[in-house]
Amino acid sequence: MPSVYLDCNATTPIDPEVREIFLQFLDIEFGNEGSRTHEFGAKAKQAVQKARDQVALVVGAKRDEVIFTSGATESNNLAILGLSAAGHELGKRHIITTSIEHKAILEPCDALIRDGFEVTRLPVTGGGYVDPNAIKEALRPDTLLVSVMQVNNETGVRQPLLEIAEVLEGHPAYLHTDAAQGFGKDIEELRNPRIDLISISGHKIFAPKGIGALIMRRRGYDRPPLKPLFFGGGQERGLRPGTLPVALIAALGKASELSIRDQDKRQKKCREVRNNALEALKMLNPVFAGDQSLVVDHVLNIAFPNLDSEALMVAVKDLIAISNGSACTSSSYTPSHVLRAMGMNDEQANAYVRISWCHLTPEVNWQGVADRLADLQ
Repeated sequence: MPSVYLDCNATTPIDPEVREIFLQFLDIEFGNEGSRTHEFGAKAKQAVQKARDQVALVVGAKRDEVIFTSGATESNNLAILGLSAAGHELGKRHIITTSIEHKAILEPCDALIRDGFEVTRLPVTGGGYVDPNAIKEALRPDTLLVSVMQVNNETGVRQPLLEIAEVLEGHPAYLHTDAAQGFGKDIEELRNPRIDLISISGHKIFAPKGIGALIMRRRGYDRPPLKPLFFGGGQERGLRPGTLPVALIAALGKASELSIRDQDKRQKKCREVRNNALEALKMLNPVFAGDQSLVVDHVLNIAFPNLDSEALMVAVKDLIAISNGSACTSSSYTPSHVLRAMGMNDEQANAYVRISWCHLTPEVNWQGVADRLADLQ
């Protein structure tokens, strides 16, 4: 019997209803959205516009505020690097972010430093979240952008986005959030109109890999002054040129629609998995990373006395498939920058594993996992 996949923060399985839509526009309605002279192109265009509406509805945005990208990494780069020209023009070259962001935020910020910007990386509490007051204190007249993730990809800790939005009231800085882990799951807070830029990724919400979006909310009639990162074709309001991947876009749209329709049912299933895991694993005296009152229902970042993460993962690999950090940095074998930012030393950080699941997760033999780990302690 194969192990149960419990690494949904890295990527999710495709929802059956999403797969159906994806294959329809991959195999049957395969027209180019830019083709104006025949029905194939018209149907493709209709599918793209419907998907814009579906994505926009999740965050309370408008159709024309949705720009399709290849995923949250590209969206993050477009949101951050795309503001560079405006920053130089306005004389605002200060960025605020946090020390626990994904590399798709931290590395574009590094690129801006090389371009003459100053970046303030705020520390986080031992609970894994940034203090909104720290953002208030870091704000300056020349602050162009504040970028704080919605939910941390390693710990599952929600960041105080609504409080940060309140701090920024009256300040012109743009507020961006990497919502790869929270879009379609923690829905309500992303509808706050003070959040200007939202990055999302399809493969975190049961759509295929290779598709995402950047939501760009207008302030009155003004859009965030982003410039494209590459050129040619003029698609997506000139910000993301290239032939639109209609099948992927339609799949993201359907996944977005389902996230609203099935929200309660999905959360109930995730809470059940969490409760079953905690009940079985409590015999091992686990310790948890992050303030558990702020952690989303589908994530545990957990360690056990006398066990390091590598030994733990090997011990249970025939039962469950888990990870010990972000999939984007797993090849580096360095201690998690997130856990270190929360005050852990290397030895402590190396003990933690991330377990993440979803509504499509089959039944897990948690007692078998606990018994296996108990033999190692």
